[in-house]
Amino acid sequence: MIFFVDDDKLIINLLEYTFKNRKNYKVKCFFTGEECLEHLHENPSLVVLDHCFSKAGSANLTGLQTLERIMKQKQDIPVIMLSSQDNKELIPRFIEAGARRYISKDDYFIDSLMEAIDAELAAGSGH
Repeated sequence: MIFFVDDDKLIINLLEYTFKNRKNYKVKCFFTGEECLEHLHENPSLVVLDHCFSKAGSANLTGLQTLERIMKQKQDIPVIMLSSQDNKELIPRFIEAGARRYISKDDYFIDSLMEAIDAELAAGSGH
């Protein structure tokens, strides 16, 4: 199962549709990092995590904070960071915190994400 975490309903709908229909993956979607963390016990094969949760309040976790908490609980879950912010300084921080990859939300990010997810799941234990 793949967890998608993004506060943008359009992005969530696009990801869910693409991966359920094109790849036949099981997918679960969340709008906040907190929701994702509450469901980690379901042992997803992979988490795709947005960095910025603009609709969330300031008390909510950022993508980086969520990533750090995922790594504390389940280090073996691959996490792919997804961000519309093109901040090159964040990429090393994501990688240091345990993310396997960083994908920028550009015009072709769905293709990049599909390749990255296929590669991560093929490299993993075949959940």
